[in-house]
Amino acid sequence: MPEQSRLIKKYPNRRLYDTRTSSYITLADVKELVLNHEEFLVVDAKTNEDLTRSILLQIILEEEAGGAPMFTSDLLAHMIRFYGNAMQGMMGKYLENNIKAFTDMQGKLQEQARSIYGENSPVGQDLWAQFLNFQGPALQSMMGAYVDQSKKMFEQMQEQLESQTRNMFTGFKFPNYGGQSEETPPTGRSASDKSGSQR
Repeated sequence: MPEQSRLIKKYPNRRLYDTRTSSYITLADVKELVLNHEEFLVVDAKTNEDLTRSILLQIILEEEAGGAPMFTSDLLAHMIRFYGNAMQGMMGKYLENNIKAFTDMQGKLQEQARSIYGENSPVGQDLWAQFLNFQGPALQSMMGAYVDQSKKMFEQMQEQLESQTRNMFTGFKFPNYGGQSEETPPTGRSASDKSGSQR
């Protein structure tokens, strides 16, 4: 029978109570649970409301405030702009899938290192860092190419939409459509140009 998620209760005094160990814990302890891949659930002690996400966000905020932040101001601003946007759900899924793929790759590499070098070998522990050092530029280049390709696809979609819209309204006459006004002669020369040439 699978073990149930660890239940942590948050009280009005902001203290966190671990029901498994019957003791109060800190955000640092919750961070340790995350690092150890332990399943847990944080709920409000009074209302039973799920507070897990807000606790995880607090941990991220503390991590970002101290040491080397992972997110730049520009990236955070872009993320904020996606809230309430039609792309919000898709962007969340995109980030989740990419992080999952990255952690899966890391896990497989560490597993291979353990089978070759043993459980606590420093060589095995440093292998991921070495991999990133070697593959960092290649990964950045790959991501850059992916972003460029996505931009091109988006531009092509825009062109197709514009083309379809033009085809839908071919029977209608719009003033200044296609950059020419109705008063401009077909030759592209204005009446004033003609009069000037006759002088």
